[in-house]
Amino acid sequence: MQEMKLLSWNVNGVRAIKGKGFLDWLNRESPDILCLQETKARPEQLDDDLKEPPGYHTYWNYGERKGYSGVAVFTKEEPLDVRYDFGESGLDIEGRVIIAEYPGFTLLDIYYPNGKKDRDRLDYKMNFYETFLKYADSLKNAGKKLVICGDVNTAHNEIDLARPRENGKVSGFLPEERAWIDKFLSHGYVDTFRHFSNESNQYTWWDFKSGARARNVGWRLDYFFVSGDLLPSLADAFIMPDVMGSDHCPLGIILRTD
Repeated sequence: MQEMKLLSWNVNGVRAIKGKGFLDWLNRESPDILCLQETKARPEQLDDDLKEPPGYHTYWNYGERKGYSGVAVFTKEEPLDVRYDFGESGLDIEGRVIIAEYPGFTLLDIYYPNGKKDRDRLDYKMNFYETFLKYADSLKNAGKKLVICGDVNTAHNEIDLARPRENGKVSGFLPEERAWIDKFLSHGYVDTFRHFSNESNQYTWWDFKSGARARNVGWRLDYFFVSGDLLPSLADAFIMPDVMGSDHCPLGIILRTD
């Protein structure tokens, strides 16, 4: 029985984080798969050592708007297939999705929209959630085992943010956003971190401007989910709050593989 380490990180700019020791961190951690969100770059803007680090195949999705959004997957094993959208027109222009097929599971690396700007963006976010769920369910119903990771941009329960009362009317903790996560989990998906831990004060994002990280006034906005049929293979799930360089920290899971 072997183990695979999968990590996910909203880097808030992959070029910026390179200058903060990202490649050294990647070399030390040596994940089998690393999923990035909010890369804010196109491959042609990157140095070769970042565009394709030694030992990794890399896949990049980016939006029409430069310096915004974007996701990437770094993987030691070459996937059987890679796709870049849910097959739904109009939802793939911001470079938010990479879907990689492996022999034992299908990986979805997703940077879900933020709904704080205005009602239109909140509507876009909720539509994105529903389109994603329909797509994930179609894969699951076809017999695919799923690993889903990324910045979901919503804290699920009160335990998942430091100040729930003050944020009950803020996008990222609105009742409709939280209810969607309930709905998603009810479809047979598992929040891997909460599968292992009911600890409070466990966050993945802290506001830069207010210095919230030093006081651990944060939100758990980033997740690894698996479909229920992968639970027997799930060995661990964890958050890495001591890793600096972004306003988010990395998180990960360990999967047992045959």
